[in-house]
Amino acid sequence: MSQMTLRLPESLHKSLKEIAEKENISANQFVTLAVAEKISALTTADLIEQRAARAPDRKRYEELLAKAPDVESDEEDRL
Repeated sequence: MSQMTLRLPESLHKSLKEIAEKENISANQFVTLAVAEKISALTTADLIEQRAARAPDRKRYEELLAKAPDVESDEEDRL
């Protein structure tokens, strides 16, 4: 595991300590979770972009969609 020094404005540091205490975790754990969440979000966005770039063209999508039956969804599948 590695270490790094982090400089935060006093207001962020105060909020960080308050929320971490409320969540019963250390400030270090809170920062680690926040960084992991952000990395996950950015990685997911990149993955979606990559998949979209490989997707067939819109016309092909509409052709495939037209083959699907036009029926109501099952009750348990509805929101």
